[in-house]
Order: sequence, then structure tokens, then C-alpha cells
Amino acid sequence: MTRLLNIVILGATGSIGRQTLDVIDRNPERLRLFGLTEGRRSASRHAEYVIQGQAGEPDFDARVNEMVTDPRCDLVVVAIPGARALAPTMAALEAEKQIALATKEVLVMAGALVMKAAGAGGIRPIDSEHSAIWQCLWGERKESIRRLIITASGGPFWAHPDLDLDQVTVEQALNHPRWSMGPKVTVDSATLMNKGLEVIEAHHLFGVPLNNISVVVHPQSAVHSLVEFVDGSLKAQLGRPDMRLPISIALAFPDRLADAIPPPNLEELGPLEFYPLDETRFPAVRLARRAAHAGGGRPAVLNAANEEAVNAFLAGEIPFSGIIRTVERTLEAFAGGGEDLEGILEADRWSRAYVKETRGILR
Repeated sequence: MTRLLNIVILGATGSIGRQTLDVIDRNPERLRLFGLTEGRRSASRHAEYVIQGQAGEPDFDARVNEMVTDPRCDLVVVAIPGARALAPTMAALEAEKQIALATKEVLVMAGALVMKAAGAGGIRPIDSEHSAIWQCLWGERKESIRRLIITASGGPFWAHPDLDLDQVTVEQALNHPRWSMGPKVTVDSATLMNKGLEVIEAHHLFGVPLNNISVVVHPQSAVHSLVEFVDGSLKAQLGRPDMRLPISIALAFPDRLADAIPPPNLEELGPLEFYPLDETRFPAVRLARRAAHAGGGRPAVLNAANEEAVNAFLAGEIPFSGIIRTVERTLEAFAGGGEDLEGILEADRWSRAYVKETRGILR
């Protein structure tokens, strides 16, 4: 008989957190909610730990650390948005907990340190693209991989090449054609920065060189990503745009949970289209790759500058196209450093302060 898996959810009231709760509810014979964090909204759940608040608030960090290191905890779902997910992730890994990761920023900021801490157990990805790659690689040898191919829906603006991105409104940027996500991730999808972050994340998760990771635009969002092998074959993972599938796979690995989502109807899929990414109009992927190649604290600077710039856009303080301009100029101003965890966190703090101090200049 399979033992119940005790699960902690960091960020239970967000989109990923709510869908994780749904997966747990539908699999009571396999999964048990052990603890959670919730922000301003309540998840209305009973568990060993129910922690309200946000990082930096009195006692919050200490209570989260206690929860993720509790000997009874088996797996931690990391779904807190942004850089504040890094500290509890590292605490859980140091306590030898399995991590199911939905927060790109953890690996973008400190991928080498995180993967070293994860050891042989690795990290179970929840991002649909990385879950797809992970599934395609089951049973394959690393030497057989030629290239990882990450698919992008293109967001709301890719199909409108004549649209002036300087004039984009917040409402337009949040109108994603395929996925239902939080504001920050949805804006990242519109700028294509989410794909830049995913390239860095895939590099760390799968140990594939940055230059061997490509991005293609796939408007139908049916193929979640592909792997190209040295013999010329391709493996692709298809499914509905429903995050409960990658969540189920991450929680139950190496098993699959029955009826996690309905399968796609192949007769209704229609044509599957793939297009090259225009990195002149959407330079975020190129910028992210460059930051990752440079290493040190630069990926953390990229991530922090992007977070602050997205916040500024959502607040109406900078135009949509100012998001990537802000990130690029912040990277240019960074003096270097960030070889260890403290240096990475300092690079993150510097980047946020720089963007806030120069926001008017960086429009």
C-alpha cells in the first residue's frame, strides 16, 4: 500500500497553489495537505501548519522554515512568486526535502547552488514547458540530447506585428490568449521574458548548454515542449493547457495519477504551427541568455529588474516597452559579483534599488 505523501504548499492562494489543492483533494489515497502559506486571501484549509503573511513579516520566515524542515514533511511545492521563494526552497533542500518547483526565479537566480543542494533527488518541475521536457527525457541518456525546444504561445502581441508596444495598456497585456495566470507571469508572457527565464531554468534543470536550448512560437499551446536527439528524432509532449497535469506529475512521480485532466481530442486539435521567435521585436530571450552566459549575479539582476519593471508597468509608471529597456540598462549598470548565495542576494537587492531610484530615467 502506498504511503500518504505529506505536502507543503508555499503560496496556496495563487493559481498554482489552488490547482495543487485541487489535485490533492482528488487523490486523498495518495496525497495529504500537511502545511501551507497564504497571503491576504485565505485558502480555508485545515493542516498541521497554516501560515498567513508574507516574507519579511514578523515570525513568518521562522515559521515557514520550521514547516518546510519538519521531519514529517515529504515534499514542498514552491509557488511563491518571485525572488522571495529562494530562501525557503534552500531551507527545504538543506533538510533533504523533495521540491516541486513552479517559481522560475529560484533557478534563474541561483541555479547552480540550488541544483547542488538538491543532489541526486533533483528538482521536479511544475512549469508546463519544463515538465514536458522532463517527461520526454525519462529513460533517455544525457549524451543522446542534441537540443531542448521550449514552446511559447507568443502572448497577446506576437500575432499583431503592427501594434505599437509603447501604447500597450495593462488590460491588453493581461489578456493572455491561452493560459490563466497571475499578473506578473502574464506580463512576462507578453514581453516573452518568461521564455528567457525558462531557458535559464532548463539549463540548470537538465544540464544542457544554453546554446542548445531554443524557443519557438507555437500559438496553439498543445505541444508544451520538445527534445531533439542526436539521431534526428524529436519527442514532444502534448496536452491541454491545464496546470493540473504538470502538478500531478510532479507530486506523484514516478507514477501517474489517473484522470489528472481530460486528454486532448486529436481530431479537434487542427493544424499545429511553429514559428521562429522574432528577437528584435521581443529581445527578452536574447537578454536572458546573455545574462546567464555572463553568470555571477547577473541572472539575479535580470530577474529583480524585471520584477520591479513589471510592477512599475502595472502601476502605470512606465510603458510596456519600458520593461525590457529597464532590464537591459540595469544589467549594463551592474558592476559584477554574486558568486555565492549572499552575493546573489546582494545583486538582487542592488538591482531593485537601482530600478526604483532610476525609474523615471529608464522610461
